[in-house]
Amino acid sequence: MSTTRPHAAGDHGPESQAPPPAAAAERPRQVRRLRLSGIPGAVSRAREFTRRALLDWEWLPAATMEQRAAAEDVLLVVSELVTNACLHAGGPHELRLANAAKLLRVEVYDSGTGAPALRTTRRAGRPGGHGLFIVQRLCLDWGVIREPADGTGRGSGKTVWAELASPGLA
Repeated sequence: MSTTRPHAAGDHGPESQAPPPAAAAERPRQVRRLRLSGIPGAVSRAREFTRRALLDWEWLPAATMEQRAAAEDVLLVVSELVTNACLHAGGPHELRLANAAKLLRVEVYDSGTGAPALRTTRRAGRPGGHGLFIVQRLCLDWGVIREPADGTGRGSGKTVWAELASPGLA
């Protein structure tokens, strides 16, 4: 499932009665941010930053194959979202990881104006066009939040987010 929201997750506007997404209902225990603007090797740096966070949060080293698979899924999703920002949005500005009891939320902020969408014409065995399909298959949910300029130097753009189940809950 993919969601494009004109506002932050959990803020459904004054007329909406929609239930909050999982991340909004559950407060993160820990949040990590990595600034990526203008950094060469953004994908590998984002993966290493994420691996260190997973070690600190005791997702790694994994005690079971299921826990190892959950950590590898997070690393793959980070790679896909950061790569998409590099290829389609002029590069990522920030990676944010939010660890809660039941899920981990990955967010990649960029200044791109395009809307990420699943390609309907993927070609098996051919490179390209598979990233969001992989994200959709591995995650509980994913989507896009449009970000207006906030007056602090952060320009308008979007945050592409994805939520994955914590190990043992997948």
